[in-house]
Parts: sequence; C-alpha cells; structure tokens
Amino acid sequence: MQIQINTHHTAGDEGYTARVEARIAEGLDRFARHLTRVEVHLEDVNAGKGGADDKRCMIEARPTNHAPLAVSHQAPTLPQAIDGAIDKARRVLDGALAPRTDHKGRGSVRDNELR
Repeated sequence: MQIQINTHHTAGDEGYTARVEARIAEGLDRFARHLTRVEVHLEDVNAGKGGADDKRCMIEARPTNHAPLAVSHQAPTLPQAIDGAIDKARRVLDGALAPRTDHKGRGSVRDNELR
C-alpha cells in the first residue's frame, strides 16, 4: 500500500509527514493487502485565520478491483482530523470490502475466489 501525503496551507516537515504516514498505515493496516494507494490531503480550511474546526483531513483509498473511496473529517486540530478521517475510512472500507474480509480482519471463505 503506497501512502501519499499532500498538505495545503499547513506547515509540515519530512518528520511530520512520516508520522502522519505511519498513523495512516497503522489505522488502515488490516486493509493494506486490498489497497494499492492511499492519498491523504491535510488542509487548514481558513488558511491561518483561526476558528473552530478549521483543520481538514481527506483520505482517498484505492482498493484493487473497486472504485476509489473518499472520506473527509474536520476538527480543531490536525491530529483530531486525521483520527476522525481514519475512523470514517475504516467504516467505508469495511462496507466496501466486506466480501473480501470479515470485521476482524481475517480473510473470508470467498477470499480464495478473488485471486
């Protein structure tokens, strides 16, 4: 699973990007074998003007043999926005990939048919 981090109006060095990448990888690890790519967009919606819930994280996951799935979450801080988007991505991926995996991450009986 390849993870790409994009930032818009947010400051982030390579270390921060690596930590975000690790958090995404950990949060979506049970889907890793079904995903080819995950794009993460981090944005300060107000571009530094301040305000409540002005940080947004959008995650676009690209499962194999399935259309891309995207979720977004806004929160007061980037870590909260990232965690919220990961939770939403898990729920969406659970629904979309249900035939491939059960809710605990084990392969389903039909998993062998997909290969």
